[in-house]
Amino acid sequence: MVQIMTNLGLRRTGTTLRDEARGRRIVRRVGLQLALLAVVTLAFSATSRAKASHIGASRHSVAAKIRYCEDCHGLSAQGFRGYYAIPRLAGQQTQYLENQLRAFGERNRPNPIMSNVAHVLRPAMIKAIVAHFQRLHPRPAGPGPKRLVAAGRSIFENGVPQDNVAACAACHGPDATGHGEIPRLAGQLYPYVVKELINWPKERGQNPANPDTSLIMKPVAHSLTKRQIEAVAAFVSNLR
Repeated sequence: MVQIMTNLGLRRTGTTLRDEARGRRIVRRVGLQLALLAVVTLAFSATSRAKASHIGASRHSVAAKIRYCEDCHGLSAQGFRGYYAIPRLAGQQTQYLENQLRAFGERNRPNPIMSNVAHVLRPAMIKAIVAHFQRLHPRPAGPGPKRLVAAGRSIFENGVPQDNVAACAACHGPDATGHGEIPRLAGQLYPYVVKELINWPKERGQNPANPDTSLIMKPVAHSLTKRQIEAVAAFVSNLR
């Protein structure tokens, strides 16, 4: 009888020891899992902070790029009227600006300065800066001679039928604000519009294998006389 009780006590003692060992193993596993969870949480937190920092840097980069553009294109991107006229970007159609920046970057629109600027711009950066410029609406910085405005209005609204030149308003809109791929002309610098229309065949549509909407303007620009170009430029440059 004593032997039986002794054997039962030993079995109970062995069971208790096994249970305690199993409990310690469970505690260790739970501790490791909690430690792993803490590491993952810290890593996720660090990643989130890094992402937030990256977003902040992106905003800072966009602001810096806009300031860089305005160094040449003028305060509020209203253009710069100097020895070499630099165009107004304020209020310009976003799709048009995006297309032109791609054309510069791909060397389809020759301009050494703008090609170097545009070819490093990522699509997200392009969308951000053109959206910013489209929202601006400063006063025209380079209006043309008022004495030419009336003649320019007639050409803009009615075209030159005898020379088979369509009205500018047909594409650029009655207020010359453009839409989509068609650029805004209202408030554009007078000397810049004159230069572009005179030099159109040399500066636009330079890749026949990849034609763009600039080809539409080639026959129009070719058909206008220098005097007519100056008149149209004077009219649109005085618009707001």
